[in-house]
Amino acid sequence: MLKEEKGFKYIEKGEGTPLIILHGLMGGLSNFDKVINHFSKDFHVLMPELPVYTFPLLKTSVKGFAKYLDDFLKFKKIDKAILLGNSLGGHVALYYANKHPEKVEAIVLTGSSGLYEKGMGDTYPKRNNYEYIKKKAQEVFHDPKVATKELVDEIFRVVNDRMKVIRTLALAKSAIRHNMANELPHMDLPVCLIWGKNDNVTPPEVAEEFKKLLPDADLYWIDKCGHAPMMEHPEEFNRILEEWFKKRGFIKKEKENV
Repeated sequence: MLKEEKGFKYIEKGEGTPLIILHGLMGGLSNFDKVINHFSKDFHVLMPELPVYTFPLLKTSVKGFAKYLDDFLKFKKIDKAILLGNSLGGHVALYYANKHPEKVEAIVLTGSSGLYEKGMGDTYPKRNNYEYIKKKAQEVFHDPKVATKELVDEIFRVVNDRMKVIRTLALAKSAIRHNMANELPHMDLPVCLIWGKNDNVTPPEVAEEFKKLLPDADLYWIDKCGHAPMMEHPEEFNRILEEWFKKRGFIKKEKENV
């Protein structure tokens, strides 16, 4: 499904209102498989691969990725879209919407950074310790089994690649620098917050703070769920989001009876 054109790698499926999915720092495109398949019946779903490890280091930031998103939308000739982001992807969505409010119809945030997040730490002192990395990966989820060997292996490869670690830390520091607390009250567009009650990275109080600061936000909880609800409870995530899209008129009433 992965397309490669004009320096962009992305997944594209469906027709209708553009729905742009933005993955997190350690998250791959496959994290959203079930979301893409579910919503491509109602939306033109696009998911660009963020250039976490290929961008020039000085542009490897929330601001740099927001510019990348703008370039991608221009390449696809999309004037206005709904943005859906997890973790760092949510932060990029917020930053972009703040800079280009005329280009964003709504935002969906799940486990988003932008206010506060707790990562693996400022350094990786135990990066050669596979069990340590495995434990850290498992802590992202409520059910540690969601952190498959394939996922842990990929994170282990990243944290043992010096240049990838440098870029990961650059992004983590950029996320801290670009705290959105002052901007959020001025972002008057529909926002759907879907949060895991057991999120250890962006804890529940972060979701409550987003709800308080954003003028037009709805907050939904998923129980026994960590930082990536669309991976850990994809059916529940899709159900909540579809109901919200109907409530807000993004899925038309006639679609409900199909």
